Order: sequence, then structure tokens, then C-alpha cells
Amino acid sequence: MGTKLLYSNVDLIEQSKKGDHFAFRQLVERNQQRVRTTVIGMLGEGGETEDVAQEVFIRLYKSLNDFRGEAKLETYLTRIAINLSLNELKSRQKRKARFFLFQKDESAIQIEDLSVNPSQFETKELIQKALQLLEPDFRSVVILRMIEGYSVKETADILELPQGTIASRLARAQKKLYDILSKIM
Repeated sequence: MGTKLLYSNVDLIEQSKKGDHFAFRQLVERNQQRVRTTVIGMLGEGGETEDVAQEVFIRLYKSLNDFRGEAKLETYLTRIAINLSLNELKSRQKRKARFFLFQKDESAIQIEDLSVNPSQFETKELIQKALQLLEPDFRSVVILRMIEGYSVKETADILELPQGTIASRLARAQKKLYDILSKIM
């Protein structure tokens, strides 16, 4: 049984910059679950989720030479994942707006009522559904702080917002989540 050398993300980035595709693949494998969790938190499960997660690593690959290591790779990838997810949410809103232009009765389309049979959903699924009902600005803070475990400062750096804004949005998001979940349960 051979020994497996473990390289740091910094080492793998440097090797990737030199064209080592195996090193880049290791970066992807090492970080794909975190990226996927972030994207699922923002977008929910769906076809776009995998596309956005893959796009994160495409963006990383294209920007390898620009990556200076001022932030940890995980933070850098999370920032890309959040930004791409927000872009996807904006695209969804535009598609939905175009769809509504063709609807005669907009009130006929409603959000799924989970209170009818809440036992069919696991707690994790309920929380995911509730997250999807939050506005993207609140959802991104909840994902980063409560799910990914970033500090207020790290979350502020990722979202490029003041720390006070992060704390305020988190408090408001928690209140909204409580309201949503209390209606569902």
C-alpha cells in the first residue's frame, strides 16, 4: 500500500497554475461538497444547482493566475458560489416575470402549501423549503453563517457588506425563518 501525499490548497493552486490538471482535479474534489452545499442552500435542489456548482470551478480555473491567496480558497470559492447563485436567482425572476406576462390570472399560481401534510417532509427538507422562501439577501447570510459556519467578519468579507448589515440581516432572517417554519409545522 503506497503512501498518499497530502498537499495544501496553496500547493495545489501553484501546481494548477503550472498546468497540472491532476492538482486542479484534487482542488475540485476537496472543495466540491462545500460549493455544492452553498449552491443548494441558495437555489435548492434542481437542474441549475449542478450547473452553477460546475461553473464555480470553471471560474476558479479561469482565474487561477489572478488568485493571490489573500483569502482562503474556501472563502474565495464560497464568494463565487454565492455570486453565481444570486445571478441564477435574478435569471429565474426574469424568466418568471416573462411567464407572468402570459398569465391572465397571476393569483392562480401559489407557493406550495406544506402545512397540508408536513409529515411527508424530513426536517432538513422543511428547512430547505423555508430557506427557499427567504429573499436572496437574507438567504445568503443564513447559508454562510448558520450552515457554512463562517464568522460575521468572514460573511461580511464574502458578501462585501458591513458587519452590522450581516448581523441585522441574520436577525431578520432568523425571525422570518421562525415565522415560515411555525406556519409549516
